[in-house]
Amino acid sequence: MKIRNIDLGERPVFLAPMEDVTDIGFRLLCKRFGASMVYTEFVSAEALVRSIKSTLNKLTIKNEERPVGIQIYGRDVASMVEAAKIVEEANPDVIDLNFGCPVKKVAGKGAGAGMLQNIPLMLEITREVVKAVKIPVTVKTRLGWSQDNIIIGDLAEQLQDCGIEALTIHGRTRSQMYTGDADWTPIGEIKRNPRIHIPIIGNGDITSPEETRQAFEQYGVDAVMIGRATFGRPWIFKEVRDYLDGKQPDETMDFSWKLDILLEQLRINIERIDEYRGILHTRRHLAATPIFKGIPDFRQTRIAMLRASTADELVAILEDCRERLGNGNL
Repeated sequence: MKIRNIDLGERPVFLAPMEDVTDIGFRLLCKRFGASMVYTEFVSAEALVRSIKSTLNKLTIKNEERPVGIQIYGRDVASMVEAAKIVEEANPDVIDLNFGCPVKKVAGKGAGAGMLQNIPLMLEITREVVKAVKIPVTVKTRLGWSQDNIIIGDLAEQLQDCGIEALTIHGRTRSQMYTGDADWTPIGEIKRNPRIHIPIIGNGDITSPEETRQAFEQYGVDAVMIGRATFGRPWIFKEVRDYLDGKQPDETMDFSWKLDILLEQLRINIERIDEYRGILHTRRHLAATPIFKGIPDFRQTRIAMLRASTADELVAILEDCRERLGNGNL
């Protein structure tokens, strides 16, 4: 699969852009474990135009994570065009337009998935951004605003006609938020549409290597994007890649190995931000990681882990888990 001249290989698997998750440290970990392409947290066009420091910091990328996309969202043509030009100066491989974020503070103001209620404006923004920059522009969106308004079939053709070079589709409507099951059937139908010639990337409910292979084989997508299943599990990309390539599961990726990765993530976040906020930023991953599942009487340890306020305290709790497992006491 290619996006313009970016060769992403066979059956590529992407890290989805996620607010407060896909910071540079996490992206580099996912890239190390085989993510074919990674994306930044989504970036507010309005905040970029106003030169908000915390937003500008999100544009920091490193060559080791390439290919990398920077995703922007907004609700008017002028700010999206200006933001795209600012982003282009950061030199990502692609600019991705977020027309899919369902959260109220974004979609409720007409941005993100809110654009699904104003298709003419969505298309105008897309056309103007494509014209304003030289690097590839892609789009991520949903099936429609609600179950009574599934518009992705026509919308995919319209967005392609605006000049985008790849389209990511999350198999839910905005009204669904993240509830229910993602519906990949419309995604497969778009991929089979003879008018569609850009790559189609499927997203939604991919949590395992087996589901990834099914997405490729049953729906014919060009790439698969994984989102929430990466929380506390950046190694999922190695698990998926090995499975797709016909390799046996890597037995060295045991509990202790995975715990080392989470400890490394903690260190990265503390060094990148500071101790307190680095811990807060890591908690989401510790809360979601599957490595503690099935451990009896883990509830109190989990509470202590998520309440720890210093690095020494948190590391001691995690190392105690390792020691107890080694002694067979978990």
